[in-house]
Amino acid sequence: MHYVYMLQSLKNRSLYVGCTADLKQRLSMHNQNKAYHTAKYAPWKLVYYEAYLSKQDAYGREKSLKLHAQGLRRLKERLRHGLVV
Repeated sequence: MHYVYMLQSLKNRSLYVGCTADLKQRLSMHNQNKAYHTAKYAPWKLVYYEAYLSKQDAYGREKSLKLHAQGLRRLKERLRHGLVV
């Protein structure tokens, strides 16, 4: 199983989208400052994830969310009550 996930920083409320095969381990790495791009915004909380059978599908979805602002905006709208603003 492969996961596309969204994290929210508890420090400054920023969002991060990523992809992994082990969601628990990856979240732990983000919160232990072992992920370079997210270290300065830790701690993080998991606010959303999607599961995919195909690694290619998961990475395609991650790329879509990162490169197409409309897709990320729509996801944020769906999650608006779960995100800290």
